[in-house]
Amino acid sequence: MRLIKIGIANINPTVGALTSNTGKVIARAKEFSNAHTTLGIFSEQIIGGYPAEDLVHWQSFVEGQWSSLLSFAKETSTFPFPTVFIIGIIISWNGQVYNAGAVVCNGKIYGVVPKEKLPTYGVFYENRTLSRGIPGFVSSIHGVPFGDLIFEAPFGVFAVETCEDIWSPDGPMRRRAYSGAELIVNISASPFRIGVLGTRREMIATRAADNQSTLVYVNQVGGNDALVFDGGGFINQNGQMITELPRWREGITTHVIDLDRTARMRSENTTWRTDCEEYLKKEKPTERVCLSEGGAVNHPTYVYPTPTTKSFFLPIATVVDTRREFWNDIIEAMLAGLDYYTKIHVFKKIGIALSGGKDSALTLIIAWLFAKRLIGEDIDRLYNFINCFSMPTRFNSATTKTIARELAEELGVSFKEIPIEEAFEKEQGIAASMLSSGESLSPLTVQNIQARIRAQRMWNWANASHGLWLQTGNMSEKAVGYTTIGGDLSGGYSLIGNLPKTIIIELLKYLEQEYKLQSLKKLLETKASAELALNQEDEKDLMPFPVLDACFALFAGEKYAPKEIYMILRGMWSDEELKALAPEYTPPMLKDWVKRFIQLFSSSIFKWVQAPQTVHLGGLDLDRERALQLPVVESREWLERSLKEIDECP
Repeated sequence: MRLIKIGIANINPTVGALTSNTGKVIARAKEFSNAHTTLGIFSEQIIGGYPAEDLVHWQSFVEGQWSSLLSFAKETSTFPFPTVFIIGIIISWNGQVYNAGAVVCNGKIYGVVPKEKLPTYGVFYENRTLSRGIPGFVSSIHGVPFGDLIFEAPFGVFAVETCEDIWSPDGPMRRRAYSGAELIVNISASPFRIGVLGTRREMIATRAADNQSTLVYVNQVGGNDALVFDGGGFINQNGQMITELPRWREGITTHVIDLDRTARMRSENTTWRTDCEEYLKKEKPTERVCLSEGGAVNHPTYVYPTPTTKSFFLPIATVVDTRREFWNDIIEAMLAGLDYYTKIHVFKKIGIALSGGKDSALTLIIAWLFAKRLIGEDIDRLYNFINCFSMPTRFNSATTKTIARELAEELGVSFKEIPIEEAFEKEQGIAASMLSSGESLSPLTVQNIQARIRAQRMWNWANASHGLWLQTGNMSEKAVGYTTIGGDLSGGYSLIGNLPKTIIIELLKYLEQEYKLQSLKKLLETKASAELALNQEDEKDLMPFPVLDACFALFAGEKYAPKEIYMILRGMWSDEELKALAPEYTPPMLKDWVKRFIQLFSSSIFKWVQAPQTVHLGGLDLDRERALQLPVVESREWLERSLKEIDECP
């Protein structure tokens, strides 16, 4: 038996906060040492914060991280137990910048291993600023071994890799396992997106089984800009999940494992042994660095991890409410996004233009949950922290005005109704006076004037009160330009700008069940309306939101041609089901909706690229910087043939 204790730290760093981040790491490292932890693991780029982006071009930012690592080594040299620490860091070698993991024990830096796989897709831009580690390459940095290394400690042989290295079956894990590494540590800063947890579980189990290794994975927690990280981590031994860490919170977790189990399973697995032999016939083993220090195995405090069932044959009973997990993940991701508020250090309160509609209601509820975590149950502080403003005109119904007021009252936040009718009338006159002879204000312009007056007032409030104005537009309407530049598209930050309308409605139903908000129950009975014109309904202006969201997913996500989208939708809904969505529906309308979506989407890119930063929540987001990178200047000529082909479909 070779018992070791593995410690995993989930820390919420701030990009650039070298001293503060290092202080957090030292504090957690001390906890590990006091708990006689063999291996203490921290996440990717924990010293400088992730993602650092172009900050890595500043020499002082990079050099400061090495200085911070030296400070960490010095501080931990006096700790009572010789824990081996693995820490994510940015380093510079030979004029190139690397994302790496450093191994530290008892005041000494034993080695630095650079990341080899640099993602440059989706939200990632690492290949733009960083250099790749090279298989088999070893040098030194500041007198410390640097490169493709594994480490031999008193407790066993381990390897260090970083985030994307694990996502490829051809990553460094394979050769390092064949070179003798029994324990593989992956330090990550993996952003949350809907569905990623299940993908991580499967991928980690596959890598651990394929490489017959004990695999430890740690993830960053918290938000930086529009990216949010759900934290957590895994220990998987040769394909068997040993433990899964809590997500969405800072903290440390320790777990005892028997490393001899991995050695035994390797010796029993003839396929793995044969593959290893064939590899070593052709390839040179990865270079080892020997650690003269590190905790010995089988410490008296280590207890063999026996099953909670008291049986080695019975499975552990796990009941996962997948629906609750789905909604709570979205909520936690938006709450993590509000690290934007706490980390910038310029805001004193939050402001929301509360219309009485579903989008602003969801934004308010998330802000309310955030406030309760930030300031607790202090009623007066909560009231003053969140500031809601209703700015109605003649087009706002008594129902939505009442819902807005009642929701604010139920949540205990401040609410002011400030009509803009007078300003609306005045601005229409001014706008008309600017037109040439024969020109007049279009109905759309009249609508947009209202939205822009509200935006101007919210900006003035934010400027005067040091408030963070949360924009309340959803992804569905943003995708088709059903929004106003300088109006409701504006804001300081967005929580729901990457949530489709269909998800917003279902999430509100979940929140109504959770918090029993009577105003929310009333709201869910109303039809979506921008209330910028008489008897306006959003779905009549556009199309039913389920159809719109399906068009968006199939066109922007799956990259299907318009004809293919129509054929898919034709099989997705019957005419009776579509008529239930839109009473005025007739069969030709589905073709028109697909064409309308394509036309609106491609002509609205110039709008949605001007939206504020928005929390990334899924694999398909409207963010030209980090997600859907489409040219603003774009012709639809490449789509014309497929658009015409729709008319030929039955």
